[in-house]
Amino acid sequence: MARKYDHEYKVQAVKLAKEIGGAKAAKELGIPEGTIHTWLKAVRAGKLDFGEGSHTPASAMSLSEEITMLRKRVKEQDKEIRRLEEENEFLEETSAFFAASRRKSAKTRG
Repeated sequence: MARKYDHEYKVQAVKLAKEIGGAKAAKELGIPEGTIHTWLKAVRAGKLDFGEGSHTPASAMSLSEEITMLRKRVKEQDKEIRRLEEENEFLEETSAFFAASRRKSAKTRG
């Protein structure tokens, strides 16, 4: 039966393999050498997220691509902020309406 490894374990194993070599890392961790080599290959192919700073120059975005992506993200976040502000304003108005309505009904009963 194949053993399952969580993402963090794979990332740490790959980091170790990059430091001391795949064969040594596999032996130290007690896992098959082929498994570590599969994970290293997955990192190179971009199929295993290795975390921050793990991109090669070939897989990294260019500065203009990154700026474009960040501008898009800022634009989306600005849109979300506007939506939330409008929602907040509506909720405040609704809350004030119901509070006034409650006060009015309390006066007519009292």
